[in-house]
Amino acid sequence: MIGIRPPQGGRRRVRIAIASAAAIFAAFTFTSQAYAHPDVSLAGSNFEIDTDANLKVDHSAPSLDWANVTEIRKQDTASGSGDESFGQGTKEDTAVPTVVSGSIPPNKSDLKYFGIYQEGTTTTGFLNLYWARVQDPSGTTNMDFEFNQSKTKSANGVTPVRQPGDLLITYDLDKGGTQPTLSLRSWSGTAWSAPMNLTASNLATGSINSSAIPAAQADGLGGLDPRTFGEAQIALAGIFSPTVCESFGSAYLKSRSSSAFPAEVKDFVPPQTVNITNCGTVKIHKVDDAGTPLSGAEFTLYSDVAPTGGTRDNGDTATAFKCTTDAAGDCTISNVPSGEYWVVETIVPSGHDPAIDQHITITPGGSVTLDPVTNPRKRGAILVTKTEKHAAAPTGSQPQSGVSFTVNGVTKATDATGQACFDGLLFGSYTVHETVPANYVGEPDKMVTVDNAASCADTVYAGEGVSFVNKPLTTITVSSTSQVPGGTAAKISCSGLTPDPADGTPNAFDDTSEAYKDLAPGTYSCTVVIDP
Repeated sequence: MIGIRPPQGGRRRVRIAIASAAAIFAAFTFTSQAYAHPDVSLAGSNFEIDTDANLKVDHSAPSLDWANVTEIRKQDTASGSGDESFGQGTKEDTAVPTVVSGSIPPNKSDLKYFGIYQEGTTTTGFLNLYWARVQDPSGTTNMDFEFNQSKTKSANGVTPVRQPGDLLITYDLDKGGTQPTLSLRSWSGTAWSAPMNLTASNLATGSINSSAIPAAQADGLGGLDPRTFGEAQIALAGIFSPTVCESFGSAYLKSRSSSAFPAEVKDFVPPQTVNITNCGTVKIHKVDDAGTPLSGAEFTLYSDVAPTGGTRDNGDTATAFKCTTDAAGDCTISNVPSGEYWVVETIVPSGHDPAIDQHITITPGGSVTLDPVTNPRKRGAILVTKTEKHAAAPTGSQPQSGVSFTVNGVTKATDATGQACFDGLLFGSYTVHETVPANYVGEPDKMVTVDNAASCADTVYAGEGVSFVNKPLTTITVSSTSQVPGGTAAKISCSGLTPDPADGTPNAFDDTSEAYKDLAPGTYSCTVVIDP
């Protein structure tokens, strides 16, 4: 059975985060202890690693112990013929341990539980562990915590398949000793690496109970005799690589028959499925300013090398972590090592302005969602210039004010310079329509494509432009007057033109005058026939 403790009281479930041992030899300096208590805990931790190991909280808040946190806990199969163990000379370097069933000899550690609790984050946090056993075999105490990346079972059907980079934390305590030596090994693919002594590096500490722990104080583990409960604390900075993302799907506890690493391994608490990682995830949903999803936007994470809470600076460097939004406007960057980053849009969809840079903090096992990340649609402008032909103007034309133009449903009149400007226009094609003033002939509607970002208020205008020219209209009047009263009659006609009806019946010999109005500049032919 997998035994993960349910929440109790105000407790919260936690995730544990550990990573590759690639950088375990990096130097680490602890900060001053957040809450001082007379135990063997590492500086900076609030978790009680008691000199005489126990599970109860011995000090005031913010002190922590197993009784007031919700650890990942796994219980072993009860002692007896069904209790699984390793057999046939299985050692730590045996890639696929041999699993057998049966009672554990009284001179070996018959295990009961193991527990894991993470305190803090990768740079300042700690990995807290415990083991509990049925009896004290009165020899050395040798416990190994194995963390596997894979959850796939090996050929024995119980333990996971090992992969390079899997971790082994060893807990070795001399007979009669009270503080163990804690070491870290990494699986090479065929064997465990040489150990790094975390205790000697001041990166780990631990203890065992020299006093009995009554059941009422054992936080559900049952009464514990002396030397049947041990706890350990490892600085995450000692086992985390700051740049390598690692995830572990399984953890289990084993007892070794002696302090010699090649010694046989005996009892074990079966693997617990976990989600153990030093990395997080970034999820992005990209839209335009109308809420429409945008595809093709690329985002890159920049390492924030010196976070100040301000803006991205030249010291922040691009990483290999990036993603491109799909048709739904979504993209995900997975397996990002914990730390502080800037999310920068490095490829912007055409016709849109880039999103502002956003600062994020990735925590182990955490997920940061940026929803929405908005790309404002680019907008442009159309500047209409209006002139009129004018014989009295030095150049033959002059600006025409007060002429109305309509673009995208907005109507504006030209100013004294003969201009009207329309901005806030999304990229695309627009019809420019003139309301032609009386006594002028104008031009038909014109189509203008907006594809440059611009505003009417720009000091240097970079938008679109279109020109309209109005020509004044002319009235032609042709008249005929008989020099002898009533002596002649005339018929006046102009080719292709219709006279003003107010001047009489066209094409009849009764004309004394014909007027032709609203004529655009051009050449016209008129004929006058005089009838005596």
